[in-house]
Amino acid sequence: MASDVPAHITGTVWKIEKKVGDGVGAGESILILESMKMEMPVESPVAGKVKEIRCKEGDSVQEGQILAVVE
Repeated sequence: MASDVPAHITGTVWKIEKKVGDGVGAGESILILESMKMEMPVESPVAGKVKEIRCKEGDSVQEGQILAVVE
C-alpha cells in the first residue's frame, strides 16, 4: 500500500536525498525543505521503497502538498 509524503510547512525544496527506487526506513529523510532560513527534513511515514518524487530541487511547495509517495 502506498503512503503519501506531504510537506509539513510551506517552503522551498532545498535538497532531494532519495530517488525513485531507493529503499527508505520509517522516519528516514527523503528530502529537505528550507523555510525562513531553517532546513527541515521531510521524513517517510513508513518503511518501503520510494515510488514517486513529485517535486524538484528549487521548487516552492505549500503545506500539505504531496512531495513523494512510498510503497
